[in-house]
Amino acid sequence: MDYTINVSGRLIDLSYPQVMGILNVTPDSFYADSRKQTEEEIAKRAEQILEEGAEMIDVGAFSTRPGAVMVSEEEESARLHLALSVIRRNHPEAVLSIDTFRPTVAKRVIEEFGDCVINDVGGLTAGPDGALADDPIRREEMFRLVSSMHVPYIYMTSAATLREVLLDFAEKAQQLRDLGQKDIILDPGFGFGKTTDQDYALMGELEKLQVMQLPILVGISRKSMIWRRLGITPAEALNGTTALHAVALLKGANILRVHDVKAAVETVKLIQTLNFEL
Repeated sequence: MDYTINVSGRLIDLSYPQVMGILNVTPDSFYADSRKQTEEEIAKRAEQILEEGAEMIDVGAFSTRPGAVMVSEEEESARLHLALSVIRRNHPEAVLSIDTFRPTVAKRVIEEFGDCVINDVGGLTAGPDGALADDPIRREEMFRLVSSMHVPYIYMTSAATLREVLLDFAEKAQQLRDLGQKDIILDPGFGFGKTTDQDYALMGELEKLQVMQLPILVGISRKSMIWRRLGITPAEALNGTTALHAVALLKGANILRVHDVKAAVETVKLIQTLNFEL
């Protein structure tokens, strides 16, 4: 389906699948090679993402992997300030996506660095055991923020089954539209609130999410649903990631959020060639 999103007046055409490159300014993201903390590392990674053909750079400063250290809003904001200052200095026209679940952090970023995509993995908060859980109040605050600031928004669900995912998407999309939100992207949340079997069941029916008539983002790069099933490590999971990226594209994914941009861009090109020939 034909979709576009507007980032500060720049229209991004999602009828041709786009690649979002991951840049983590964290010391504890699950895939070690994605961790960039110095200005030199950040600059090199941003350059690589863009040179290899990604349309967007997704910057995260808070790891949501199981067992990750809880980071304060001040620390998350400081990490993002460092990374975004470097990227804006070197690539002022780059389309940025900010991976945060905190409305206050998102607001600071938009006010300081301009319009960007807000990639919200959930209105998360730390429970008594330290684990992250969905916080409906924080999610509603984020809905109001992105709607008032008119920036594209990625909503990720932690629902487990296709039926639950569709119901959650329908409810949240309507809430966002009622607030005036224009650009909504849906993320089925592979690896969040789901078993590996549920992840694969959802992947097998991914094309059914097109009933929402909104663009779909798939984030499966080097995730445990791949490396655990294959009995390998995240560092060895590129081949499995590429295989599932091809499946996701054939089932209608509009954005791939990835660690390995070159491989993903090549996969998109080949699948689009196949679709055109068919």
